[in-house]
Amino acid sequence: MIETFTALFFAHVLADFALQTDWINKNKRHPGVMALHGAIVLALSLAAVGHWQAWPVFALAAAHLGIDCIKTYAGFRGLAGFLGDQAAHLATLAAVAIYAPNLWQSGFWAGMPALLPLMALLTGLIVTLRAGQYAVGLLMQGHAVRLRQRGLRNGGRMIGLLERGLIFFFVLAGQPVGVGFLIAAKSILRFGTASQDQRTAEYVIIGTLASFGWAFLAAETTRIWLSALPPLEITQLLS
Repeated sequence: MIETFTALFFAHVLADFALQTDWINKNKRHPGVMALHGAIVLALSLAAVGHWQAWPVFALAAAHLGIDCIKTYAGFRGLAGFLGDQAAHLATLAAVAIYAPNLWQSGFWAGMPALLPLMALLTGLIVTLRAGQYAVGLLMQGHAVRLRQRGLRNGGRMIGLLERGLIFFFVLAGQPVGVGFLIAAKSILRFGTASQDQRTAEYVIIGTLASFGWAFLAAETTRIWLSALPPLEITQLLS
Protein backbone atom coordinates (compact mmCIF):
# COMPACT_ATOMS: atom_id res chain seq x y z
CA MET A 1 0.00 0.00 0.00
CA ILE A 2 2.76 2.45 0.88
CA GLU A 3 4.24 2.03 -2.60
CA THR A 4 0.98 3.10 -4.26
CA PHE A 5 0.52 5.97 -1.80
CA THR A 6 4.08 7.17 -2.42
CA ALA A 7 3.61 7.27 -6.19
CA LEU A 8 0.22 9.00 -5.99
CA PHE A 9 1.43 11.53 -3.42
CA PHE A 10 4.41 12.34 -5.63
CA ALA A 11 2.06 12.98 -8.55
CA HIS A 12 -0.12 15.15 -6.32
CA VAL A 13 2.65 17.48 -5.17
CA LEU A 14 3.94 17.79 -8.73
CA ALA A 15 0.47 18.80 -9.95
CA ASP A 16 -0.40 21.10 -7.05
CA PHE A 17 2.94 22.78 -6.35
CA ALA A 18 5.56 22.15 -9.03
CA LEU A 19 3.41 22.42 -12.17
CA GLN A 20 0.52 24.58 -10.98
CA THR A 21 1.61 27.95 -12.31
CA ASP A 22 0.47 31.30 -10.96
CA TRP A 23 -1.68 31.64 -14.09
CA ILE A 24 -3.51 28.37 -13.38
CA ASN A 25 -3.93 29.29 -9.72
CA LYS A 26 -5.34 32.73 -10.49
CA ASN A 27 -7.70 31.54 -13.24
CA LYS A 28 -9.05 28.37 -11.64
CA ARG A 29 -12.56 29.79 -11.53
CA HIS A 30 -12.67 29.37 -15.30
CA PRO A 31 -14.00 25.85 -16.05
CA GLY A 32 -11.42 25.29 -18.79
CA VAL A 33 -8.52 26.09 -16.47
CA MET A 34 -9.98 23.88 -13.74
CA ALA A 35 -10.34 21.05 -16.26
CA LEU A 36 -6.72 21.57 -17.37
CA HIS A 37 -5.55 21.19 -13.79
CA GLY A 38 -7.63 18.01 -13.43
CA ALA A 39 -6.11 16.60 -16.62
CA ILE A 40 -2.61 17.29 -15.28
CA VAL A 41 -3.46 15.48 -12.03
CA LEU A 42 -4.81 12.49 -13.96
CA ALA A 43 -1.86 12.26 -16.35
CA LEU A 44 0.74 12.54 -13.59
CA SER A 45 -1.06 10.03 -11.35
CA LEU A 46 -1.30 7.44 -14.13
CA ALA A 47 2.35 7.99 -15.03
CA ALA A 48 3.46 7.72 -11.41
CA VAL A 49 1.85 4.30 -10.86
CA GLY A 50 2.80 3.11 -14.35
CA HIS A 51 -0.63 2.51 -15.84
CA TRP A 52 -2.27 3.66 -19.06
CA GLN A 53 -5.68 3.31 -17.49
CA ALA A 54 -6.84 2.42 -13.99
CA TRP A 55 -10.28 3.41 -12.81
CA PRO A 56 -9.20 4.08 -9.17
CA VAL A 57 -6.81 6.72 -10.54
CA PHE A 58 -9.60 8.26 -12.62
CA ALA A 59 -11.73 8.34 -9.46
CA LEU A 60 -8.86 10.00 -7.59
CA ALA A 61 -8.52 12.70 -10.27
CA ALA A 62 -12.29 13.30 -10.16
CA ALA A 63 -12.14 13.63 -6.36
CA HIS A 64 -9.20 16.03 -6.66
CA LEU A 65 -11.17 18.14 -9.12
CA GLY A 66 -14.23 18.09 -6.84
CA ILE A 67 -12.19 19.23 -3.82
CA ASP A 68 -10.63 22.05 -5.82
CA CYS A 69 -14.04 23.13 -7.12
CA ILE A 70 -15.42 23.29 -3.58
CA LYS A 71 -12.44 25.33 -2.39
CA THR A 72 -12.47 27.67 -5.40
CA TYR A 73 -16.16 28.33 -5.93
CA ALA A 74 -17.09 28.33 -2.22
CA GLY A 75 -14.40 30.92 -1.58
CA PHE A 76 -12.33 29.03 0.99
CA ARG A 77 -9.20 31.17 1.21
CA GLY A 78 -6.42 31.77 3.66
CA LEU A 79 -4.31 29.31 5.59
CA ALA A 80 -7.31 27.35 6.88
CA GLY A 81 -8.60 26.88 3.34
CA PHE A 82 -5.19 25.75 2.12
CA LEU A 83 -4.66 23.24 4.95
CA GLY A 84 -8.22 21.93 4.67
CA ASP A 85 -7.82 21.49 0.92
CA GLN A 86 -4.58 19.56 1.31
CA ALA A 87 -5.98 17.42 4.14
CA ALA A 88 -8.90 16.44 1.91
CA HIS A 89 -6.51 15.53 -0.91
CA LEU A 90 -4.38 13.42 1.45
CA ALA A 91 -7.51 11.59 2.62
CA THR A 92 -8.45 10.69 -0.96
CA LEU A 93 -4.89 9.55 -1.72
CA ALA A 94 -4.93 7.30 1.34
CA ALA A 95 -8.38 5.95 0.42
CA VAL A 96 -7.27 4.99 -3.09
CA ALA A 97 -4.04 3.42 -1.75
CA ILE A 98 -6.07 1.35 0.71
CA TYR A 99 -8.69 0.34 -1.86
CA ALA A 100 -6.18 -0.47 -4.63
CA PRO A 101 -2.90 -1.19 -2.82
CA ASN A 102 -1.38 -3.09 -5.75
CA LEU A 103 -1.51 -0.29 -8.31
CA TRP A 104 2.25 0.14 -8.07
CA GLN A 105 3.06 -3.57 -8.09
CA SER A 106 0.96 -4.11 -11.22
CA GLY A 107 2.30 -1.07 -13.00
CA PHE A 108 5.14 -0.46 -15.43
CA TRP A 109 7.59 0.69 -12.72
CA ALA A 110 7.15 -2.35 -10.46
CA GLY A 111 10.58 -3.68 -11.43
CA MET A 112 12.26 -0.43 -10.39
CA PRO A 113 11.73 -0.19 -6.61
CA ALA A 114 14.51 2.37 -6.28
CA LEU A 115 12.13 4.92 -7.81
CA LEU A 116 9.99 4.89 -4.66
CA PRO A 117 12.47 6.46 -2.21
CA LEU A 118 13.45 8.93 -4.92
CA MET A 119 9.79 9.91 -5.28
CA ALA A 120 9.46 10.23 -1.50
CA LEU A 121 12.60 12.37 -1.29
CA LEU A 122 11.44 14.71 -4.06
CA THR A 123 7.94 14.86 -2.56
CA GLY A 124 9.36 15.88 0.81
CA LEU A 125 11.54 18.52 -0.80
CA ILE A 126 8.65 20.01 -2.78
CA VAL A 127 6.42 20.04 0.31
CA THR A 128 9.20 21.68 2.31
CA LEU A 129 9.95 24.38 -0.27
CA ARG A 130 6.84 25.09 -2.33
CA ALA A 131 4.02 24.04 0.00
CA GLY A 132 5.87 25.73 2.85
CA GLN A 133 6.07 28.90 0.78
CA TYR A 134 2.29 28.92 0.30
CA ALA A 135 1.52 28.08 3.93
CA VAL A 136 3.86 30.63 5.49
CA GLY A 137 2.85 33.26 2.93
CA LEU A 138 -0.83 32.78 3.78
CA LEU A 139 -0.07 32.91 7.51
CA MET A 140 1.80 36.21 7.16
CA GLN A 141 -0.45 37.74 4.50
CA GLY A 142 -2.45 39.89 6.87
CA HIS A 143 0.65 41.24 8.59
CA ALA A 144 2.77 42.01 5.53
CA VAL A 145 0.51 44.84 4.36
CA ARG A 146 1.20 46.70 7.60
CA LEU A 147 4.94 46.77 7.02
CA ARG A 148 6.88 49.07 4.78
CA GLN A 149 8.88 46.91 2.40
CA ARG A 150 12.39 48.24 1.85
CA GLY A 151 14.20 45.03 0.98
CA LEU A 152 14.93 43.29 -2.27
CA ARG A 153 12.00 42.26 -4.42
CA ASN A 154 11.05 38.68 -3.42
CA GLY A 155 14.00 38.70 -1.03
CA GLY A 156 11.97 37.29 1.85
CA ARG A 157 10.61 34.52 -0.36
CA MET A 158 14.11 33.54 -1.47
CA ILE A 159 15.39 33.54 2.11
CA GLY A 160 12.49 31.29 3.12
CA LEU A 161 13.21 28.81 0.33
CA LEU A 162 16.90 28.68 1.23
CA GLU A 163 16.34 28.24 4.96
CA ARG A 164 13.74 25.51 4.51
CA GLY A 165 15.99 23.75 2.00
CA LEU A 166 18.89 23.81 4.44
CA ILE A 167 16.71 22.48 7.27
CA PHE A 168 15.51 19.66 5.02
CA PHE A 169 19.13 18.75 4.27
CA PHE A 170 20.27 18.98 7.91
CA VAL A 171 17.46 16.72 9.17
CA LEU A 172 17.90 14.06 6.48
CA ALA A 173 21.68 14.19 6.93
CA GLY A 174 21.23 13.46 10.63
CA GLN A 175 22.61 16.87 11.63
CA PRO A 176 19.71 18.66 13.37
CA VAL A 177 22.25 20.75 15.27
CA GLY A 178 22.73 22.63 12.01
CA VAL A 179 19.20 24.00 12.41
CA GLY A 180 20.31 25.70 15.63
CA PHE A 181 23.22 27.37 13.87
CA LEU A 182 20.85 28.49 11.11
CA ILE A 183 18.51 30.09 13.65
CA ALA A 184 21.43 31.82 15.36
CA ALA A 185 22.81 33.11 12.04
CA LYS A 186 19.45 34.50 10.93
CA SER A 187 18.89 36.12 14.33
CA ILE A 188 22.23 37.92 14.11
CA LEU A 189 21.66 39.06 10.53
CA ARG A 190 18.14 40.29 11.28
CA PHE A 191 18.93 41.89 14.64
CA GLY A 192 19.75 45.36 13.33
CA THR A 193 16.53 45.69 11.33
CA ALA A 194 14.23 44.07 13.85
CA SER A 195 15.56 46.01 16.85
CA GLN A 196 14.48 49.29 15.27
CA ASP A 197 10.81 48.36 14.96
CA GLN A 198 8.79 46.08 17.26
CA ARG A 199 6.27 45.34 14.50
CA THR A 200 9.04 44.24 12.16
CA ALA A 201 10.65 42.17 14.91
CA GLU A 202 7.42 40.32 15.63
CA TYR A 203 6.81 39.77 11.91
CA VAL A 204 10.29 38.28 11.49
CA ILE A 205 9.94 36.05 14.56
CA ILE A 206 6.53 34.68 13.56
CA GLY A 207 7.57 34.11 9.95
CA THR A 208 10.86 32.48 10.92
CA LEU A 209 9.31 30.12 13.48
CA ALA A 210 6.55 29.16 11.05
CA SER A 211 9.01 28.52 8.23
CA PHE A 212 11.42 26.56 10.43
CA GLY A 213 8.61 24.56 12.03
CA TRP A 214 7.10 23.62 8.67
CA ALA A 215 10.48 22.60 7.25
CA PHE A 216 11.44 20.52 10.29
CA LEU A 217 8.10 18.70 10.36
CA ALA A 218 8.22 17.99 6.61
CA ALA A 219 11.83 16.80 6.77
CA GLU A 220 11.25 14.55 9.80
CA THR A 221 8.16 13.05 8.18
CA THR A 222 10.18 12.40 5.01
CA ARG A 223 12.95 10.73 7.02
CA ILE A 224 10.47 8.35 8.67
CA TRP A 225 8.74 7.74 5.33
CA LEU A 226 12.04 6.82 3.65
CA SER A 227 12.77 4.25 6.36
CA ALA A 228 9.64 2.33 5.29
CA LEU A 229 10.67 2.16 1.61
CA PRO A 230 13.35 0.21 -0.28
CA PRO A 231 16.80 1.71 0.29
CA LEU A 232 18.33 4.18 -2.12
CA GLU A 233 22.03 4.89 -2.24
CA ILE A 234 21.55 8.56 -1.45
CA THR A 235 19.47 7.71 1.62
CA GLN A 236 22.24 5.42 2.83
CA LEU A 237 24.73 8.25 2.46
CA LEU A 238 22.48 10.66 4.37
CA SER A 239 21.74 8.25 7.23
